[in-house]
Amino acid sequence: MDWLADLIQNPFFIVPLASWFIAQVLKVIINAVINKKLDWERLFGDGGMPSGHSATVSSLATMSLLTYGTGSFEFAVTGILAIIVCHDAMGVRLETGKQAQILNEIIDTFSIFSRDKLPEVQLKEFVGHTPVQVAAGITIGIINACIMYYCIL
Repeated sequence: MDWLADLIQNPFFIVPLASWFIAQVLKVIINAVINKKLDWERLFGDGGMPSGHSATVSSLATMSLLTYGTGSFEFAVTGILAIIVCHDAMGVRLETGKQAQILNEIIDTFSIFSRDKLPEVQLKEFVGHTPVQVAAGITIGIINACIMYYCIL
């Protein structure tokens, strides 16, 4: 079981996981304040404020930066990974959510006027992030990594 002990003591595993958790808890709280209803599904859901994906990869990149420096292979890999994930969250995944919303509306409209039963498919609409949601996730990830690197680890 040495691998498990190694894993839970690995700051490059723990810090991004903690950043993801912080972002997801904040997502539940923000969603509850806005909608006046507690929705625990948001804890594991995609989309919304802040971006858990962005918090996770930005904290990993920050840990690599603080540990190995800007000239390291580790920072280059994690930095590029963070850019790709954050860009994807604002691009493809955000557009996918918009398309799902429109398709859901089309299906609902056709269901009203159709004699034939349409498949009861509800596409997932919360899959992407706005630039502000991504920026909030990045901020959470960087701050958490700095706090954990300088104060805890």
